Amino acid sequence: MTGGHVTQMLERYRVLAIDALLAGVPSGGPHYLYDLVSEYPRRWGKGLRAALCLAACRAFGGAPSVGLNAAVTVELFHNAFLIHDDIQDESEQRRGAQTLHGEYGVGVALNVGNMTNLLALQRLAANRRALGSGIAWRLFEETQLMLRHSLEGQAIEVGWIRDNVCDLDADDYYRMCLKKTSWYTCIYPCRTGILVATGQQDAIDVLDRYGWYLGAAFQIQDDALNLVGDFARYGKEIAGDLWEGKRTLILIDFMRRCTGAERERLLEFLRRTRTQRTAAEVRWLHGRLLAYDCVESARRSARDLAAAAYREGRRALGPAAETEDGRFLLGLPEYVVERSR
Repeated sequence: MTGGHVTQMLERYRVLAIDALLAGVPSGGPHYLYDLVSEYPRRWGKGLRAALCLAACRAFGGAPSVGLNAAVTVELFHNAFLIHDDIQDESEQRRGAQTLHGEYGVGVALNVGNMTNLLALQRLAANRRALGSGIAWRLFEETQLMLRHSLEGQAIEVGWIRDNVCDLDADDYYRMCLKKTSWYTCIYPCRTGILVATGQQDAIDVLDRYGWYLGAAFQIQDDALNLVGDFARYGKEIAGDLWEGKRTLILIDFMRRCTGAERERLLEFLRRTRTQRTAAEVRWLHGRLLAYDCVESARRSARDLAAAAYREGRRALGPAAETEDGRFLLGLPEYVVERSR
């Protein structure tokens, strides 16, 4: 499937899921709540997670209507994560506009994120009526597993920053990435899509390896775009990861290869809080990462992971690889490493 067709299917599934999500957000209520729950979903986005859920559902024999509630659940949890991550990271921009906490304050944003999570839980509960108690309970267990992995991954990443951990290697990054990104971005949507399509509780892990590789490739490309992306398309502040002190694969590579003097300067930079760092220091580090070709090195790793995702996906899908949704799933690895936002 060509990149254009992948993009078209992403948009088709995104519109389907977001329209259903917005239709389920209560109207009225207190000021600064339900209208703001809809804020991030209304902004442009890729809709990758909902698309993975719906495509996996269709590829394994389910109708889109069967998978729609699961796809909306994925999107609600995703948007709650975004709100809370932006607060934790002190991010300034999200999807081309000011972050929710930046515009309305941390207290409002936290509450909106919590309500978004509650709406996701309500969607999970609705599966009992639509799919029966057995599948509904399995969806709850899958969600519990995803949330545990994601929160553990987030704890690892914020812990590295808080404790100024600098003795990391690529394997450390990949372990964090598996938990923080791959589980909730790719593995969970695929597992829930397969579960609602087949009703078979022992066959939902067939795309796990595909999802792990796809999620890691996605995250590395996101790290690269944070440094060299076009803001108008990327939608978040460029070099925000450097201001935050995030231990990306790019930064870990630089730590491994830089000179002693550069390492000392980097360690001093990382010891400071975001508010203590200066634009001049961020520009210096940004320039060093480019000079050492760390961004392109990470992108080569992302392309290798994307190739592995394609191989695992083709193996797992079997005959379904030739369906429209199978081709879409197999086209996603190239898409995630070539995307500009």
